[in-house]
Amino acid sequence: MEPQAYYAIVIFLVVYALIISEKIHRTILAMLGGVVMVAFGIVDQETALHHVDFNTLGLLIGMMIIVSVTADTGLFKFVAVWAAKRAKGEPVRILVALTCITAIGSAFLDNVTTVLLIVPVTFSITRQLGVTPIPYLLAEIMASNIGGTATLIGDPPNIMIGSAVEELTFMAFIENLTPVVLIVLLTHIPLFVLLFRKRLHTTEERKAGIMRMETAGLITDRKLMKLCLAITGLTILGFFLHQALHIESATVALAGAFVLLLFAGEHRMEQALTRVEWTTIFFFVGLFVLVSGLEETGVIAELASRAVEWTGGDPVAASMLILWLSAIASSFLDNIPFVATMIPMIQEMGRMGVTDLEPLWWSLALGACLGGNGTLIGASANLVVAGLAGKEGYPIRFVPYLKIGFPLMLLSIAICSVYIYLRYLL
Repeated sequence: MEPQAYYAIVIFLVVYALIISEKIHRTILAMLGGVVMVAFGIVDQETALHHVDFNTLGLLIGMMIIVSVTADTGLFKFVAVWAAKRAKGEPVRILVALTCITAIGSAFLDNVTTVLLIVPVTFSITRQLGVTPIPYLLAEIMASNIGGTATLIGDPPNIMIGSAVEELTFMAFIENLTPVVLIVLLTHIPLFVLLFRKRLHTTEERKAGIMRMETAGLITDRKLMKLCLAITGLTILGFFLHQALHIESATVALAGAFVLLLFAGEHRMEQALTRVEWTTIFFFVGLFVLVSGLEETGVIAELASRAVEWTGGDPVAASMLILWLSAIASSFLDNIPFVATMIPMIQEMGRMGVTDLEPLWWSLALGACLGGNGTLIGASANLVVAGLAGKEGYPIRFVPYLKIGFPLMLLSIAICSVYIYLRYLL
């Protein structure tokens, strides 16, 4: 490899190591790393911008705006309290209900947004029950990563994969990933109950307190809620039809977002744009430029060549390698930069003779998304919940989480291994 390739590797690894250390915010590191790639002449500015995937960024921004406006209606609080009442105030039933709500929400919003909406309500319910919120929070972390795996828009790695591969449409993600995600979720729920049931006891008086909780006042703006539901429904329909209409998913999301702002009123625009997670958006921009340095200098091609050599081009071996490597790596590293590196590598493997890449793409999506459940630092949603829990006086520690999360993650990947083999490789 040329000297430029080694410079690119060093810059990438230094940035990666600093991101893992969490001493400096990851967005600052990614952006500075991208700037250094350009400043050192490893990629020029025009090439770097060409590698920035604006479809991924547009899809994220559009969905963030829609969720932000919808959250103002109180809909998400209403759903959580309604579910607690339907569970008759039983702590175990509420655990199951909140787990399912989190998984479903993460499939159609995104997992970080979902936990930001559901965790504060969880604290209110557990205070009323007089039980520790930790079991609920752990279940919600894992449910958010499981549910987010099911659709194109549920988790940033899926958004990145769908944006990079035109054939992988919104419907393709549902058809290929939702079945195994349902199996994983239905396997995990009884295990959550088994693991946490001894910590979920309350009195009849406290159950009655849950039943007395009012839901009527939680919806603060019914007219806006109906508008949000209508626009969200049309946006999701647009995702289903975007390939037939020859419109990118980012265009669908941004159209939905700004049509919603048009009808909701201009006064909501500034607030909605303020709530967009711009730190996440710029993190992606920096990552795309960082990875462009590895791609343009041939590092990615070399990695792909080694992967083809190790697996002999065998689709079974290649799929299992990507699935398990993605899961283990995403447990200890942020899955977003990992996927950003893996996407061009799989594309390069296709150019080297691996004819059927579809099992590899689904293996990457399943490994990266579900692997995030392995440790407390495996996915952004995990860190968000841990931060909220710490502020409430219920710190979630790395090792106690590891003892529960890592075995459950291995179980989910084992299930996915069987699924990938039976569906695509047998």
